[in-house]
Amino acid sequence: MTYQETYQHTMQKINKQRQEIMSIRSEMRKLQGSIEPEVVEDATFSTLDGSVRLSELFGEKDTLFVVHNMGKSCPSCTQWADGFNGVIEHLEDRAAFVISSPDSPLVQSQFAKSRGWKLKMISHEGTNFAEVMGYIREYNGKPSFWPGVSLSLIHISEPTRLLSIS
Repeated sequence: MTYQETYQHTMQKINKQRQEIMSIRSEMRKLQGSIEPEVVEDATFSTLDGSVRLSELFGEKDTLFVVHNMGKSCPSCTQWADGFNGVIEHLEDRAAFVISSPDSPLVQSQFAKSRGWKLKMISHEGTNFAEVMGYIREYNGKPSFWPGVSLSLIHISEPTRLLSIS
């Protein structure tokens, strides 16, 4: 086979796999779209300024994005946060936004400062929040934090209910 034939053959295989991935993603979007919002506990988190409840993180917004970050030790999570930091003003124009990690508030603060982050951060250290939201999974036979994003909506009625769409 010539180089051109080998290249074309390889690209055909790659394009076939891309189509399979697109199909799987489409199925995943349909499944995710079928999930009904769930009522979530008004969890309490730690910050450098003290405790804060999930409901307080909404501020004046009716939508809250919680980015589940694995903490300072995860380079990929750091890269995600770097990206969010660049567009935080635009995100916060429409919704409340917070980074949640298992790191202590002091570690979060020091790391955020070293990265130049303007992101609001909360610590779920010592809570079951990551687990309840589905961001602790088994890895190598033991529980491990996983990254992701939860979208929470505050249901404005009496009594106020927090709904999660992950």
